[in-house]
Amino acid sequence: MEKETRIGLFTGTFDPFTIGHQNIVDRVLPLFDKLVIAVAVSKLKHTSEEIEARVQAIKAVFAGEKRVEVRPYADLTIDMARREGARFIVRGVRSAKDFEYEREQADINKQLGGIETLLLFADPRLSSISSSMVRELQFFGKDVAEWLPQPCSGNPSQARFGGHETLKQTE
Repeated sequence: MEKETRIGLFTGTFDPFTIGHQNIVDRVLPLFDKLVIAVAVSKLKHTSEEIEARVQAIKAVFAGEKRVEVRPYADLTIDMARREGARFIVRGVRSAKDFEYEREQADINKQLGGIETLLLFADPRLSSISSSMVRELQFFGKDVAEWLPQPCSGNPSQARFGGHETLKQTE
């Protein structure tokens, strides 16, 4: 009997991809054979060049992890999940406000596509980090390196974020 490949889809605009996002990937990866990080294209906000740069930056963070793939998408998340063969959407939540929004999205994705959503609560030490906070600090010329993951040197167990060792879970 052939084992079914467990594929998860972690979606977001990831503008930018933060150490909070990286932590969600690190924590959920043991659940899947493959995790696709799907970078959402917002036709109103971003150009294709910006999206490609974001995709490449995330690929660099997980360069040594064969189970992680990074792709842009510009349609419904359920359509991306179908294309990738993903049965699960992964989302992180930092607050009750995030939870309510994600619950509504999960309900719609289940109704329209039969896709289950896994919600992971943010690590408390990372719960105040958001892409919009990082963008605002960058706008005002502040150093945001502490909140951005560093590219992986090829060994995922040595991946670092913000100058600190990752909170990788062992399998």
